[in-house]
Amino acid sequence: MQEPVIPTTTTRKGHPKGLAVLFSAEMWERFTFYGNRALLTLFLVSALNFTQEDSSIIYGGFLGMGWLTAILGGFIADRYLGNRTCILIGGLTMSLGQLFMFGSGILYATDLPTARMIMWAGLVILILGNGFFKPNISSMVGQLYPKNDNRLDSAFTIFYMGINLGALLGITICPILGDIKHADGTRDVTAFKWGFLAASIAMLVGTVMFYFLKDKYVVSPEGKPVGTKPKKQHEMEGEAAQAQFSTQAVIITVIALLVLVSAFHWLVGVNVLYAFIYSTGIALAGLILSDKSLNGVERQRIIVIYIVSFFVIFFWACFEQAGSSLTFVADQQTDRHLFGWNMPPSLIQNAQSLTLIILALPFSWLWLKLQKVKMDPVAPVKQAMGLFLLAVGYYVIAMQVKNLGNEKMGVIWLIVLYTFHTVGELSVSPIGLSLVSKLAPHRFTSLLMGVFFLSNASGYALAGTLGTLLPPTGEKFEIAAKNNIDLQGILNGTVAVTSQLKEQLLTLKLPSAYPQFAGFTIHNLYEFFMLFAILPGVAAILLFLLSGLLKKWMNGVR
Repeated sequence: MQEPVIPTTTTRKGHPKGLAVLFSAEMWERFTFYGNRALLTLFLVSALNFTQEDSSIIYGGFLGMGWLTAILGGFIADRYLGNRTCILIGGLTMSLGQLFMFGSGILYATDLPTARMIMWAGLVILILGNGFFKPNISSMVGQLYPKNDNRLDSAFTIFYMGINLGALLGITICPILGDIKHADGTRDVTAFKWGFLAASIAMLVGTVMFYFLKDKYVVSPEGKPVGTKPKKQHEMEGEAAQAQFSTQAVIITVIALLVLVSAFHWLVGVNVLYAFIYSTGIALAGLILSDKSLNGVERQRIIVIYIVSFFVIFFWACFEQAGSSLTFVADQQTDRHLFGWNMPPSLIQNAQSLTLIILALPFSWLWLKLQKVKMDPVAPVKQAMGLFLLAVGYYVIAMQVKNLGNEKMGVIWLIVLYTFHTVGELSVSPIGLSLVSKLAPHRFTSLLMGVFFLSNASGYALAGTLGTLLPPTGEKFEIAAKNNIDLQGILNGTVAVTSQLKEQLLTLKLPSAYPQFAGFTIHNLYEFFMLFAILPGVAAILLFLLSGLLKKWMNGVR
């Protein structure tokens, strides 16, 4: 039975006050997330004595698992607790997790093993908190509006401005407090803890504000509270009340998950954590589609969510180099002087947030204007545009470092890269959130929002893997030269690596070989950045070619 196409709602203007409440809650949560992101890899390397490669893997795993648990948070909200309760649990949990990071920043100098253990505990707590918070705050935005409302793309773009206002504050305040260098260029490692403490306080403030404002403002168009414990209201809207998963389907899903994890780990060579992230997305996709309550139109719309989510993986895998490889490039290979100010490397990421805040409202206005003249591209086309802009950003910077050698590039080129990436982000992430809100059956809203965030999880996991491909830059060669090591000869294979030399390289955190990807050796920053231009560029072309089919399967939703 085909579901009738629901006409777009066009009679309402402006946005409900509840959007401002959710905007604020998300802003403080993103302050916490991005403040931590700006400091994490530098803290791991500088205070906890991890290598850059290991810190990139930890970074990718932390981000990936944080988005993976969004599935759990979405399921618990849809089935048991509701969005509101899960948001409160997630906010308080993340505030606690940042306190653990603060404790690790205190103990590292006197008790490194304990500091590492507390850091691991803090990351696990943050992962769980993000899982409860993230899918539920996003799915509540869609509940403020009537079904298929024409304001949703605009609403999610404004909501996304809250994300980046929080990111701007977090990436400004936390590095100013926690990423401090002395006049001689050495880092004040003792300062990291203050950045983590600021992130903890911000999360607590956001959670308390949401608690006191939610009942008055976070309501449906009819004035009823949204995000409460789930009821069977969907039956009145022509939808099934609950999913109907058979025992056989659940068993098959578990078996498929185990087989996929084994295949990714043993056959492809992916580490177990990343293999679990990738496998969960595939197995869960199959489980949802096995739901007996789905009709034909619902199933096609869910498939569209899956296909778009797959392509978004490549966006985040490249975009999230900001917190790992691009931070190391900013720290070691960039002249960070801008108008006489030597910027902290972690602070350069603010170019993303500042650009997005400036452009969010114009983009929100643009989508509404294009709708009025019937020229608004369908969501997959917008997201293909975002992937293309991401590729352009990396191509621009690849051209700048092509003949750089061991010299440092100007910080302005990183700012140009982040500007392209931000415009691309506005065409990918808020549009994707809006698309899920429009396409997902109500009984799956938070769960499918979690599935969409699995693209973030997989992208972040892939980002961690790709971040390890960063080749040695000028600072590495300087360290080698000071210790009478011919690093270039070692990398070219003309200098034999003895056991003594290998131990010395490990101590100095120097590589013994160039990184490789898919059989290709990456010798320099040009080849490294071109990898990130090619991946999203190819993904953009493929998604654009598929957009006609996806439009058909969206069944009237744009």
